[in-house]
Amino acid sequence: MPEIKLRKMIVSVEETFHEGGPVADSPLRKAAILAVIENPYAGRYEEDIAGFMDDLKPLGVEMANKLIEALGGKAEDIKGYGKGAIVGEAGEIEHGALWHVPGGYSMRESIAESMAIVPSTKKVGAPGTRLDIPLTHTNASYVRSHFDSMEVGVNDAPRANEMIVALTMSTGARVHNRAGGLAAEEVKGEDGLR
Repeated sequence: MPEIKLRKMIVSVEETFHEGGPVADSPLRKAAILAVIENPYAGRYEEDIAGFMDDLKPLGVEMANKLIEALGGKAEDIKGYGKGAIVGEAGEIEHGALWHVPGGYSMRESIAESMAIVPSTKKVGAPGTRLDIPLTHTNASYVRSHFDSMEVGVNDAPRANEMIVALTMSTGARVHNRAGGLAAEEVKGEDGLR
């Protein structure tokens, strides 16, 4: 199994107080953590790559814990999540797909009430490429108030032989959400949907 070779890690936190309407009682907090790692499969086609997911699991757990800490340190405060990957130009989109399991399960195991699937996105790109990572409610994918996203990227990554793996979390609904649908307090928590 390839060893994880980490070049850098970035944590970003944003707080939204209002979106043109009244100031919220407490701001929506969103955070992202990005790890720039060497892509062990860059520059060649490799048939058997699934084992790299196991290698990525400890990194996923470390990143999830750092993200919770960046948002105040209380796992029960996390109400939204998402994940993504940007693969350098010598790699392929399938290399980014290897982040699905370690990225998603690391967050689901670290926070309370996390039955919903972790939304995801990935792409191949050059240094400075940006990625919009979707966020949804942690326990019910149909909670419309928590449909959101966070743009991420690194100015000098990914290099051709690298990939960026990213996690995002939020503390609640969009500020001023009023698009209707299932409310967070109505979630039954039985199937990850409602």
